[in-house]
Amino acid sequence: MKVIKLILMFSILLTGTLVAQEAKVTPLLSKDLTGIPGKEGLMITVDYAPGATDAIHRHNAHVFVYVLDGSVVMQVRGGREVTLVPGQTFYESPQDVHVVGRNASKTEPAKFLVFFVKDKGAPSLIPAK
Repeated sequence: MKVIKLILMFSILLTGTLVAQEAKVTPLLSKDLTGIPGKEGLMITVDYAPGATDAIHRHNAHVFVYVLDGSVVMQVRGGREVTLVPGQTFYESPQDVHVVGRNASKTEPAKFLVFFVKDKGAPSLIPAK
């Protein structure tokens, strides 16, 4: 009986992990930046499902975040973890590694706007360790 309970608990945990949704990214605008050769501005929205998390990554860009709905937890390597609510902002430099990015709620969605200043044509997200 104990083995069956352990198998059921493991199955529930595994199923929860597999069902967790990834962030939904919606591109809004990409524009060459006049007067700044080789650079572009990129705007996106990110929707986090309840409990959603990001993998560790970097952007190699200046990144400006503005929370629209819900609450999100963010941290760059060497910085402190912060919980942001609508109207609050977050910044990442081109050298930062984003080590924490998640929805603070397990029951409510969250949404934020992101503005990048990056090299034209470069990827906006790069996996990191």
